[in-house]
Amino acid sequence: MPFQTRILNPRMIRTLATVFAGLLGLAFGSFLNVCLSRWPEGESIAHPRSHCRNCQHTLAWWENIPLLSWIMLRGRCRECKAWISIRYPLVELALGCLWGCTVWNSSLWNPDPDRTALTFSIGVFRVVAGLIFYWLALALAFLDAEHLWLPNILTLPGILLGILAYSLPEVVQRYWGTFTAQDPGWVASVVDRLISIFICAGLLLLIRWLYWVFRHREGMGLGDVKLIAMLAAWLGLPATLLAFFVSVLLGAIVGLAVIAVPSMRDEGEGWATSKLPFGTFLCIGGIVSSLWGESIIAAYLHMIGISEINLLLW
Repeated sequence: MPFQTRILNPRMIRTLATVFAGLLGLAFGSFLNVCLSRWPEGESIAHPRSHCRNCQHTLAWWENIPLLSWIMLRGRCRECKAWISIRYPLVELALGCLWGCTVWNSSLWNPDPDRTALTFSIGVFRVVAGLIFYWLALALAFLDAEHLWLPNILTLPGILLGILAYSLPEVVQRYWGTFTAQDPGWVASVVDRLISIFICAGLLLLIRWLYWVFRHREGMGLGDVKLIAMLAAWLGLPATLLAFFVSVLLGAIVGLAVIAVPSMRDEGEGWATSKLPFGTFLCIGGIVSSLWGESIIAAYLHMIGISEINLLLW
């Protein structure tokens, strides 16, 4: 019996689940790197096998180990010695950490004597939804950083997935759980998310229009509008507005760096016409908001003397 107790120790299970999620994140980060390298070139992500983009050398199995292979090869191809982008280990490490944090911070580990199989299943669903969100956010962040490209194939399905991830637990609880007739149910949750999407997308469309009015040139692509709509679908209005604030702050910092360091601009390009990957800043803001948004907003409201606020559902 003591041995069985040690095996079923909740802290041990939580730790093992977190480690497994982190390792799985490294593996899916490796797959994401394949997508980031091949999608912009219109190549298949299935064929051919992983290879050096410079000399076409087909990678051996030990050259495909997430994170470790880049370290063992010292960031260079084994054959031609060409540099392997730092993006490869960075993506793998970031996704591994985010997936590990998602599992560690899950409500699955909260002690609840009244927990049922249904509520546990909903908790697992929300964890999986979080993993999908971080994969999408990292994919869009790096695509925009490297190619100024926010593909519809990710943002538009991402909007639908976000609405589904938020509303499906409401549907399940209403029809198989303990909801009463007075509970708002899934319709209200979908409406909340749709309102959040329209507000956030409308905010960026307004900024885009004002920039055109004053500068007579496009300053923001529609991909950014679809991206913030996706964030609103996943995070809700308060968290997405926080993500937007973080993205503006990051954009301002990078913009000042571009002004101060001419080498950061493309040759012959003035600082006023330099293109910045605002979608990357939005994704970073979305990740920050998803991890610490509630604490940041609560601290801000407390600082200005507001203890409660009735916004759209988080």
